[in-house]
Amino acid sequence: MDEQPRSVSGPAAGTGRGLDPRAELSEFLRTRRARLKPEDVGLPDFGRHRRVPGLRREELAQLAGVSVAYYTRLEQGNGRNVSAEVLDAIARALRLNDAEHAHLTHLAKPKQHKKKQAARTEQVRPALRQLLDSIHDVPAYVSGRRSDILAWNGMAAAVFGDWAELPAKERNWARLVFLRSEYRELFVEWEQKASDMVALLRMDAGCHPDDPRLSALVGELSVKSEEFRRLWAIHDVKEKSYGVKRLRHPLVGELTLNFESFRLTDGSEQNLVTYHAEPGSPSAEALRLLASWGADATKAGTGASASPG
Repeated sequence: MDEQPRSVSGPAAGTGRGLDPRAELSEFLRTRRARLKPEDVGLPDFGRHRRVPGLRREELAQLAGVSVAYYTRLEQGNGRNVSAEVLDAIARALRLNDAEHAHLTHLAKPKQHKKKQAARTEQVRPALRQLLDSIHDVPAYVSGRRSDILAWNGMAAAVFGDWAELPAKERNWARLVFLRSEYRELFVEWEQKASDMVALLRMDAGCHPDDPRLSALVGELSVKSEEFRRLWAIHDVKEKSYGVKRLRHPLVGELTLNFESFRLTDGSEQNLVTYHAEPGSPSAEALRLLASWGADATKAGTGASASPG
């Protein structure tokens, strides 16, 4: 029997209580199930009218080899005692990728984090700051939890704007992408950048559902950005450690840059992100020009210190 359609639960309103792991687990499983059709997983479709999209709970339970009652309890957010083997079976039935599988595990079996750890300000090691300062021709920065921008070099400022002019709270990629019009102009594929940012925050929420700062960020963005609300409701998760970004820089025009993101192994959950252009390309020449202009390029860059759009 089909379940009645439900409205997607809204994100936390930023009350400082963190996100609700049970609600997150429920909505994640429901949205993953909704994207599959019987023919996608080798089940017969008898053409009966479906009042909700995707697989029924009993179909998913059959594929995973668990009882309907058991899966229903899990989808209702009661996954406290679920085994890793059952989660693996459900992940296979839902055709989850590695990032989604890890997210499901974090939601179903959340780790306990001390509140002081979630509230304290992240610090970048002095040696890492020195490394950034020594890189003169490659935009590079260190990002932390919640997509916070923690440290950067002069080339990153020349390409992305002078983050030093922003209050510390505003040095956050999600805020920049969704709340500042100049970053909508900067990224040629802004929709893809926005989708990637929300998917990254979803991953963070799965690992740290009790983080009040993350809850506050999600709540604020949900109030101020319709695009964020829509993307947050989809429950997509992904990790991108490399790729290509096309930028529309106000001084040197369009840039096509390869990015690499390196997760630090010091337990800080920080990433070192670098951008580079193909040797001999117009983008490489544009980066060389920005590097030669130094501080002047930063002052005339994307205008990151401007008011939110």
